[in-house]
Amino acid sequence: MEKILIIDDDVQLSELIVEFLESFNYDIYSKHTPEDGLDFLNETGADLVILDIMLPGIDGFQVLRKIRENLTIPVIMLTARGELTDRIVGLELGADDYLPKPFEPRELLARIQSILRRSQSPGSMVDIIEFDFLTINKLKQEVLLEGEVVHLSTTEYEALLLFAENPAQVLDREQLVENLRGITWQSYDRSVDVLVSRLRSKLGETPSNTRFIKTVHGVGYKFIGKAKK
Repeated sequence: MEKILIIDDDVQLSELIVEFLESFNYDIYSKHTPEDGLDFLNETGADLVILDIMLPGIDGFQVLRKIRENLTIPVIMLTARGELTDRIVGLELGADDYLPKPFEPRELLARIQSILRRSQSPGSMVDIIEFDFLTINKLKQEVLLEGEVVHLSTTEYEALLLFAENPAQVLDREQLVENLRGITWQSYDRSVDVLVSRLRSKLGETPSNTRFIKTVHGVGYKFIGKAKK
């Protein structure tokens, strides 16, 4: 059973989510303060975190930063404000998905199933993909840049894998959305660009130094990494 942790100070909502998700055979834990949630992750771990933005003490963005210091587990962020800026900030910090309150429980379930399916997918028969300076180990879901581990969120890892398995092919935003999420983002949504920008930054890229992901203006992106000989 996949283990899911909810960090939300709304006790009533948390109880409803727990009851709903347990009926789909998930192992659900609920914590109502950032400190208790982080302690649980450090001591017990989880396969996925549902994280509210508006928490007492430190907000969800700060909690996400602490999670991303050591862990790459998927994180779905919840917010009552429903602002696009929250979504962008969350993605910039390494969130894998975002859901505004109020939401339908089945939509949350669909997001969870999609993310866990992606993170556990065995992919192609090739276990290790190697390029100059970059290695992707699909068995370990580990990325090495010049021999050093790169800490990526689940969505960032899946985006890199999608690029690496389609070298020199231009992928437009619609293709990225379809392959990474399976749902439609609205045309004004900058989430895809934020995701790619964050991934590039973690790969050590700058506008003047592009080794792996190139922008094709007006279309999308393509992977230009050189296969290791």
